[in-house]
Amino acid sequence: MKTRKIILTGGGTAGHVTPNIALLPYLKEEGFEPYYIGSLNGIEKRLIEEQGIPYYGVSTGKFRRYFDPRNFSDPFRVFHGMQQARKIIKQIKPDVLFSKGGFVSVPVVRAAASLKVPCVIHESDMTPGLANKLCIPVAQKVCCNFPETLSVMPAGKAVLTGTPIRSELFNGSRKRGLELCGFDGQKPIFMVIGGSQGSASVNEAVRGILPQILPGYDVAHIAGEGKMDNLLLTKPGYKQFEYLTDELPHLFAAADIVISRAGANAICELLALRKPNILIPLPTTQSRGDQLLNAASFEKAGYSIVIDEDDLTQKYFLEKIAELWRDRKKYISRMSQSPIVDSSKKVMNIIKGVIKD
Repeated sequence: MKTRKIILTGGGTAGHVTPNIALLPYLKEEGFEPYYIGSLNGIEKRLIEEQGIPYYGVSTGKFRRYFDPRNFSDPFRVFHGMQQARKIIKQIKPDVLFSKGGFVSVPVVRAAASLKVPCVIHESDMTPGLANKLCIPVAQKVCCNFPETLSVMPAGKAVLTGTPIRSELFNGSRKRGLELCGFDGQKPIFMVIGGSQGSASVNEAVRGILPQILPGYDVAHIAGEGKMDNLLLTKPGYKQFEYLTDELPHLFAAADIVISRAGANAICELLALRKPNILIPLPTTQSRGDQLLNAASFEKAGYSIVIDEDDLTQKYFLEKIAELWRDRKKYISRMSQSPIVDSSKKVMNIIKGVIKD
């Protein structure tokens, strides 16, 4: 099998890195030699170096929709990063580049395209973020999570693939998950994911209904770094975690229903794992509104119940949890019928398809 070289890029948040990591076993199986270009000190540097993949850092700048003095200097950083990326790409001589997005991807994708390296990018959200908007014109293909995204992309570029999911998520042990939480498995497990940074509003809402929930459920709560409530550390039936990595598959395996934010990677994982869920998307006051659109798409498809943060009263929250538990088999059935399956293989076929023999 001919060895081919691929450069992966993407960063800024874990969500811009983990799908790249999920692709690594498939890339190696297909005989690809992977390299990574990211920012100098972003989260992607640590995550990729843990995988033993050659990592190169370049200068980058953040693209903001609001006034900030750095908006005047960051374009020069991006241009410098593009020059650095061109030098690295010339050295590696890749057959293809795959980008998961984030601000670091812009100088890398633009540099690769300027050197005639075919580029495939992935857009997680229903509508492209600013970084991907700058990359789409030079990309051969755009992999998408939502059917609605296809209509806002250039004709012939977009393909519905879903997000590559880490294979280990499917290999969790319910028994191990119960042991992590100290639960006996006699009650349904209600899992809460506040996002990698945690969510004060979701955390507060969940803790506010514990007296009503705990008689019928055990609650496993990933609260975020520094977001655990020390007064509830020994509360029976309630287990808190700051953040989970290797142990997350076991918690998923134990969970019967899930409460989550509506980040694209998170909800694609819920879909792939067929976990009945309630989504509480970030409001527009805290984001560009992408989570609201993501959640609306999943609600329309019948995969999720959605609660707007403004509607997060105790009474309404409890009603929706009861509804989710009552109709959980219906949600599992609808998710099982999703056309988004084998996402990693679909993305791999796109990557192989753009390579010039």
